[in-house]
Amino acid sequence: MGLFSKDITTMDELYLHVLQDIYYAEQQIVSALPSMIERATDVDLKAGLSTHLSETEGHVTRLEMVFSLIGEEPQTVNCPAIDGILSEADDISSEAEAPVRDAAIAAAAQAVEHYEITRYGTLISWSKELGLGEAAEILTSTLEEEYAADDKLTELAEQRLNRLG
Repeated sequence: MGLFSKDITTMDELYLHVLQDIYYAEQQIVSALPSMIERATDVDLKAGLSTHLSETEGHVTRLEMVFSLIGEEPQTVNCPAIDGILSEADDISSEAEAPVRDAAIAAAAQAVEHYEITRYGTLISWSKELGLGEAAEILTSTLEEEYAADDKLTELAEQRLNRLG
């Protein structure tokens, strides 16, 4: 067995597992973002994180649509990767002093985005291989939002946040 609760022997099972993984991750992100928003002091960072919180709630809804398309009930599996990223984000944003804290929050948020980008990119590719074109389209909408959030964080960090410390 290994890392998974059961052996995964087919692409359908692997697809479902990763879908459950990102579903868990998105729910954890929805829970973690309010704390990051509260700790941020930069107005643009707070606004960007708030916007992304709303988008992330939409990501959860889109994932539920994909579950429905494949005839599965939405379920999660534990994702130690996102748990670790979010735990580190909480630690660093708790320990850093303003204005360095804002740079730390932006970096932590980008780590989250990069994880999501890898998962959605993989699921889109697998959706296409499995003949799930509608699922690929739904997931692509989310991936585009993840890239946009990452780009905004990069711009904000490079223009301002990384220079204040």
